[in-house]
Amino acid sequence: MKVRYRAAAGLAVLAMAVAACGGGGTESKKPSAEQSQQAQQQMAETPAISINPVPYAQVKDGGTLTLAVGQWPSQWNGNHVDGNQADTADMLDVFMPQLMMADAEANFTPNKDYVTDVKNETVDGKQVVTYTLNDKAVWSDGTPITWKDLEAAWKINNGKDKKYKPASTDGWDKIESVTKGATDKVAVITFAKPYLEWQGMFNRGTSHLFPASHMLDPEKYEKDYLQKIPVTSGPFKVEKIDEGTKTLTLVRDDKWWGQKSKLDKVIFRTIETPAAEVNAFANGELDEVAIQAGNPADLKRAKEVPGADVRKSLSPNWRHITVNNQSEFLKDKNVRHAVAYGINREVITQSDLKDMDWPIQTLGNHVFMNNHKAYVDNSGDLGKYNLEKAKQLLDAAGWKQEGDYRKKDGKEFDLTFVVPAGVPTAKTEGELTQAMLKEAGIKVTIRPVPDDKFFTDYIIKGDFDLVPFSWIGTPLPIGSLKQIYYTGSESNFPKGSDPALDAAIDAAVGETDPTKAAEKANEADKLIWDMVHTIPLYQRPEIKVVKKTVANYGARGYAYIDWTSVGFTG
Repeated sequence: MKVRYRAAAGLAVLAMAVAACGGGGTESKKPSAEQSQQAQQQMAETPAISINPVPYAQVKDGGTLTLAVGQWPSQWNGNHVDGNQADTADMLDVFMPQLMMADAEANFTPNKDYVTDVKNETVDGKQVVTYTLNDKAVWSDGTPITWKDLEAAWKINNGKDKKYKPASTDGWDKIESVTKGATDKVAVITFAKPYLEWQGMFNRGTSHLFPASHMLDPEKYEKDYLQKIPVTSGPFKVEKIDEGTKTLTLVRDDKWWGQKSKLDKVIFRTIETPAAEVNAFANGELDEVAIQAGNPADLKRAKEVPGADVRKSLSPNWRHITVNNQSEFLKDKNVRHAVAYGINREVITQSDLKDMDWPIQTLGNHVFMNNHKAYVDNSGDLGKYNLEKAKQLLDAAGWKQEGDYRKKDGKEFDLTFVVPAGVPTAKTEGELTQAMLKEAGIKVTIRPVPDDKFFTDYIIKGDFDLVPFSWIGTPLPIGSLKQIYYTGSESNFPKGSDPALDAAIDAAVGETDPTKAAEKANEADKLIWDMVHTIPLYQRPEIKVVKKTVANYGARGYAYIDWTSVGFTG
């Protein structure tokens, strides 16, 4: 289950990881110099992409690719905050438009099936991006894809009309107008303020393009893609959505105007536990299994399946604990500081990544991953385990030790750590946090909830004190600042608010020089650490064990998948 990053922001992921080791203690476990060097070496040796690249002509025609997802969506509208899940985005990739495609080095080029030309220019002092759409590009109902669809995306995502619930307004809120060019197939987008990461719009980075006829009416926006997919546009179309078995079956769309897909069919099955997913792979029911952190036993088992191929890549995905800034116990920033000091990130990271053949490094940044050229460790003192400092801050805040736990005005300090019931790693993370914070006098109650309700009923509604999940990133990370940390954003799940941070975010996302934008993003990151909005743990492993015969699919890193070339070699 996943929550992802959008090009300007992020998808959330219910990390489907199984705990590898119980316990772990709460003593500070700082990696030795040798361990740190080993982790850096592992990072250097991990490829940017691993998909078994095979020329299109050498991929076999036909076949069915069967994959698993951890979370079955109810909302298939990827623009909607309820549709902002990584599993949903992975499925939408196969049958909804993406106007730009990213490669392993995070470079973007127009997707020729939908866009024949893109120009980014300065006109009368303003940034103007002009998309020339492919004349053949149509929706599955026969309606041409036109500039009006791009205009609709702007209107539903810019945040001005509160009838819509966008996962992120970043970039969209900088657009001044979307107008018709020389023909209906030309969309002219004029920005009121410059936007550095414009290439992430109209694809999985922000959301796939959806038909205006189903988006502009607020009721249709909410309901037309709720438990159904009425209109598509891609090399595959929907054959069946089975709510009973939570299975999506896609078949080749013979009306597709682009390169013919090699596969006849793609099936996505919902399998809610990692162990069950590995079982299905071992039994030949799946062609690929994603191995999550904290799951070395499953990695070992999957590797031993005859014909299995381990594919790993560095990706912009990371694990963290979100801290509810509005809960009755955590409204005081000094108390949140105490919680941060009381959680040993090294212990949780080592527990999750032990024996995963992955670099054991904590993450010190909310924007850039360890391997990103703009990465700076901004965690400072708050990123270091300091039990005594935690106790001092709690004492100063009036939370006095009475027995095992602290109390204030007769109320016990009791934090709720919400976890998806089907994700053992999250439970282990909760147990480790519980043991650590008990030493500071804070009670932690672990609350397992149904996997399919984890985001919609708990995270999005703010019904938690602490909650672990993963953000699934994109090649354009700076926009995540606006989506995840800005006051009032639908994806600002802790409801954190700091005018100084908002100003720093505006400065970062409004900067057009990439080097300066990265510097400003790092300045904003320091304020996020101080807010204790989110406690980063580590850059999340992207490990896929795939049948060796599967071509052009696997651990994609920053790249987008070309679904017409995915198939089998034998």
